[in-house]
Amino acid sequence: MAHPAGSTARQTVKGSSTVITSRENKWLKGFRAALSGERNGDGFVGVEGVRLVEAALGSGLAVEALLVSESGARHLRRVAPVLASSVPLFRTTDKIFASVADTQTPQGIAALVRPPKSTFENLLAGTALMLALVGVQDPGNVGTIIRSAEAFGATGAITCLAGGKGTADPFGPKALRASAGSAMRLPIIHGISPAALMAQLRSSGVKAYAAVAPATSANVSFKKDDAAESSSPLLPPWDIDWKIPVAILIGNEGSGLPADLARAADARVFIPQAAATARVGIESVNAAMAASVLLYEAMRQRNEAGNQHL
Repeated sequence: MAHPAGSTARQTVKGSSTVITSRENKWLKGFRAALSGERNGDGFVGVEGVRLVEAALGSGLAVEALLVSESGARHLRRVAPVLASSVPLFRTTDKIFASVADTQTPQGIAALVRPPKSTFENLLAGTALMLALVGVQDPGNVGTIIRSAEAFGATGAITCLAGGKGTADPFGPKALRASAGSAMRLPIIHGISPAALMAQLRSSGVKAYAAVAPATSANVSFKKDDAAESSSPLLPPWDIDWKIPVAILIGNEGSGLPADLARAADARVFIPQAAATARVGIESVNAAMAASVLLYEAMRQRNEAGNQHL
């Protein structure tokens, strides 16, 4: 098989490569499954596109294999500086690559990588600033939250299952793309229960702040009578002390946080909106936007505190 686009790029990559011509090849099947979001028995996930592959290789993660198409071979020059010679390199046609890709317009390069394994202790590094995603089901929201978490200095993220609603896998293909590679660098713990989360926060001295809709609207977080019974104060972001170890609890896009979890938080935090938004039916911002706003306020307060000590 001729590889006109890869002849120059081949010189930039150490080691040999193997050409795949059959759709039934075991490696191709592995890439197909991983790029569709399946986790194989070894725990590897698929990353696709030159920016994500470069981020994965540069993050020092364990890489199982690299796959490039005829046209995608041009990207080898870009990833060569971070590609270990021990990583198997497979080449195939553009048509076969498209049959395993998760994107509509594939860039012709993908990798199988092992996500980092994180512990709760990893998230406590420095002054902890954690995100806990409880039933956030949209992978785009999950990825965006992870990206904001890294951008605004969070120490890590935790995903939880609550009320039968699981949080989308941060290492799924859509979430990975939305995170722009942040999921491969930020410590993440995936799939614990809210009860276990709260126990860990309490034992570690981390304050839990539950993000709720303005005025705790009944259709987003919990009912008005639940709000009245809650012992946790309801505060805007600027009345929260973000300089201490904290965890921000972000709930499901439609139903918000479970009532018992919001009540158990040290405080409930809402994001005030312009008065005009109520008249047009905008009750709250979405999960990813709320997380970003709260993370920014946390970073702002922490930066101010740091500057005061200069």
